[in-house]
Amino acid sequence: MRKLLIILPILLACAASTKVKAQNIPATRHRVMFYNVENLFDPFDDSLTLDEEFTPFGDRHWTWKKMEQKLNGIYKVILAVGEYDPPVLVGLCEVENGFVLHQLVSQTPLSKFEYRVVHRESPDRRGIDVALLYRPDRFTLQEKEFVTVRFPDEPWRTTREILYVRGLLGGDTLHVFVNHWPSKYGGELESEGGRYAAAYALKNKVDSIKIFYPDARILIMGDMNDEPESDPVARGFGACLTAETACPYDFVNLSAILKQRGQYSYKYQGVWGIIDQLIASRSMLDSRHVLYTFTGNAGVFSAPFLLEDDERYAGKRPFRTFIGFKYHGGYSDHLPVYLDLFSNK
Repeated sequence: MRKLLIILPILLACAASTKVKAQNIPATRHRVMFYNVENLFDPFDDSLTLDEEFTPFGDRHWTWKKMEQKLNGIYKVILAVGEYDPPVLVGLCEVENGFVLHQLVSQTPLSKFEYRVVHRESPDRRGIDVALLYRPDRFTLQEKEFVTVRFPDEPWRTTREILYVRGLLGGDTLHVFVNHWPSKYGGELESEGGRYAAAYALKNKVDSIKIFYPDARILIMGDMNDEPESDPVARGFGACLTAETACPYDFVNLSAILKQRGQYSYKYQGVWGIIDQLIASRSMLDSRHVLYTFTGNAGVFSAPFLLEDDERYAGKRPFRTFIGFKYHGGYSDHLPVYLDLFSNK
């Protein structure tokens, strides 16, 4: 009896310890990324778009071999960003068509992870589109939509659409947007209206979601061709530069926080900036939800192999595919950005 009295408390303690461990389930990481891949074209002439320069006899002398080299570079970047676990979601821009995307996911080592592709041909004059790759073993696609960007003062003008995807990730619903806003070609102020148009198109779609799902987990990624503090991003869409409670909007620009920490994704005329952005709804920054993240979980992937010496302006710069029209053989003129999401299921 005495032995039993001694052993019983030990057994109860072990049982209690087991229960605590079972409740303290470690969160699962889901890394997502966005990457402007700098003109991922095939070498064929599409008579419906202005892609002639990306053909063997075009100004850039683009060939099948160069396309394959670029595809191999992109898959290496994606796997490197994922580290031990390849990204669950990969947002891309500056891709020509579905052909190059399917070559990427089926004819490179990415095929091992069976990535699926969400894409369609956009009305962009150059034929460059946005797309999303996802791992079907981790993300269940429920809905997709291609949001048209309209220009009220220029009804004839076209640009790439905004891709919207809804799906299940880690036991929760995630709404994802992939963007590539109009560039600053022609001057920053002169072109600003185009980025405002994209901001309004994005905001209208987001608002339509929040009418039915006020607490929706929403992630916005893309090349906005503008800095986080710019008027189209901060005022047109309404993305706050910090996660402080004083933020009047429902979205926090995580890339603005990265910029404050000295992380950048793009270098223009010797000046680093971060036009590749990750914007999260405030609901995503609440760990009480099944799917959540924190501001410190975002980053710019700046591995040494993606950089080279900047002989003109000093320091480093992205190792790009082209310098002007001259083939340079690098990865992209942008660096990828990424974000770790977590779930408790």
